[in-house]
Amino acid sequence: MTSKQDTYLFKAEELKNRTKYNDALLFFMKAKKAYKADADMEGMMHCLMSIGDTCRMLGKFRLAAENYSGAIKLCRKIKDRITEADASVGLGLSMRATGDWKEAMTFFSKAKKIYIDKKDDEGMAFVLWAEGGALRVKGDIPDAIESLKKSLKLFRSLGHKSGIGYSLCGLGGTSRVAGLFKDSLKYYTAANKLFSELKDNFGIAYSHCGIGNALRMKTDYAGARRHFKKATVLYKKIGDIVSYSYTLWSLGKTHTMLGRLDKAMNYFEQSYGFFKKTKDPRGIIYCKLGIGEIEFLKGKKNLAQRYFKSATRDSLANKFSVEGCHAQTLLSFMYGKKDGRCYNKLGLRLKFQGIPFNIP
Repeated sequence: MTSKQDTYLFKAEELKNRTKYNDALLFFMKAKKAYKADADMEGMMHCLMSIGDTCRMLGKFRLAAENYSGAIKLCRKIKDRITEADASVGLGLSMRATGDWKEAMTFFSKAKKIYIDKKDDEGMAFVLWAEGGALRVKGDIPDAIESLKKSLKLFRSLGHKSGIGYSLCGLGGTSRVAGLFKDSLKYYTAANKLFSELKDNFGIAYSHCGIGNALRMKTDYAGARRHFKKATVLYKKIGDIVSYSYTLWSLGKTHTMLGRLDKAMNYFEQSYGFFKKTKDPRGIIYCKLGIGEIEFLKGKKNLAQRYFKSATRDSLANKFSVEGCHAQTLLSFMYGKKDGRCYNKLGLRLKFQGIPFNIP
């Protein structure tokens, strides 16, 4: 006979697989309570991991981190090393999402040691993907691409389709930042095809947003907007506030490039509000840069300068190299220079032509 908590867990997993994350969370919480009452540590551990994963998809990073930390403690009690490593990667991803790439890397490193020790190739592919994303946040783009390529190779050798898709998306985003727009479009298009076959709504939305950004960088603004609209519909349905916010920012940047400044400002202000809510320092920096450019284009140069300086300070405080480079480049342009040297130092093929700058 199936227990009450198993029924809750089954229902929660089913909802999670259908990307109904808010509903899934309610059932995971019920299952967790029931397993706790029964002192079932394995059931509790499973719930803590799933709540962590679900909260992360919803942008509830602090709550995700709390549950992953709880899972790590339980794993140590029952000596489940593999799940401990998985929880460490989850905890690292939650920290990465709030800009703390340095702390995230320490957890990825701990997980790596366990995966190597246990000869867990799937775990290694997962942590290499996570590490690639953290290196991208840091601004170490060449190493990020290398890590993501290793992850893709490993997922391919395992025939892990979902892993292949997420590695392709990681490569798509990192290639865009590197200035490799053709590669970015290629990776995201391949990911979109794969996720459509898998009927993975989150992956489909993620790749649509990526295709939109790659097209934006190639100045196909109409095509970009089509894909952003597809992404926003899905992200709203899923309830993923973080990815939705980045898509709104991308729409703001697209409208800026088209000279539709009031519409662009509306998108930036919406995304700014969401980024503050999710405490995403990178998102906030990108909004300050976008709003600063609009103020500059409207002739409010002092206000623009304040936004660029604030973005510079935030980038330095969080040790974000790429975002710092964008802010400093925009500031130097205001001082009468057109200096793109910091992009060269980071190994990025980006050419700054002036304001508005099509920030990747």
